[in-house]
Amino acid sequence: MPYKTQEMVVVTGTSSGIGRATAEQLAAEGFHVLAGVRRQEDADKIKQKNIEPVILDITTIDTLRALAERVEQDPLGRPLRAVVNNAGIAVNAPLEMVPLDEFRRQIEVSVIGQVAVIQALTPALLKSGGRVVNIGSVGGKISMPGFGIYSAAKYAMEAINDSLRREMSSFGLKVIMITPGGVSTSLSEKGVTTADRLSKLMTPDQHRRHDRLFDAVKAQAESWATSGIPPKKVAEVVSRAIHASNPRTRYTAGRDSALLTRLVRILPDKLLDRMLRSQMKLQ
Repeated sequence: MPYKTQEMVVVTGTSSGIGRATAEQLAAEGFHVLAGVRRQEDADKIKQKNIEPVILDITTIDTLRALAERVEQDPLGRPLRAVVNNAGIAVNAPLEMVPLDEFRRQIEVSVIGQVAVIQALTPALLKSGGRVVNIGSVGGKISMPGFGIYSAAKYAMEAINDSLRREMSSFGLKVIMITPGGVSTSLSEKGVTTADRLSKLMTPDQHRRHDRLFDAVKAQAESWATSGIPPKKVAEVVSRAIHASNPRTRYTAGRDSALLTRLVRILPDKLLDRMLRSQMKLQ
């Protein structure tokens, strides 16, 4: 049963995966969704009832300013109920040989870009009593071999999420973290492509050390792409976080997320190391 609403929601990274599923979920519930995409062809694909595509590169200040102006100057005067921070990339490879420019790009998009979105829309959110919903990852709780760069960004967003929540609680701005486990998205598929590309940059010594790890990283990413939970399941959790009158500070999505989040709190590091290496067949 769709909700009835006269409110807006901004969702970033909506060309596919979690972002697209979330935009469609919220639009079906009656929200007017400003759906951030980087390319016009993606805008053409996602445009439908209650979804207004906006060209948005979260690393570019001009498009962020344009988004803020669109929200503030809404012709119907609709309040901004939430911003869903979803856009991101994944660089997966052994830390020893990840080009530093790749590391910088991961942080620029998946951390600084997220903060830039929050900064741009905070005035509108405070005015409406809205909320920030950050899409994190179980990778922000536990760092698997070969996924350290991606996890670094997600760990950073955990800290930013907690700090922002504590800073803004007196002003009525709710800040929520969604923590999915493995999700069947194009981001998982792109992780395989990135690993293949970076493996070609290795020296002979690095090949001897890391060929097995690269195979494990690709196998793990392929497993998520084929058997992870569908993006719609994450979108449903986002919807609950947006509709809840008193939302939790964090929500998990997927059984693996709930399990690993608990395990990381109770297992000693060395046992957790062995478990993860065994799971990836690195023992």
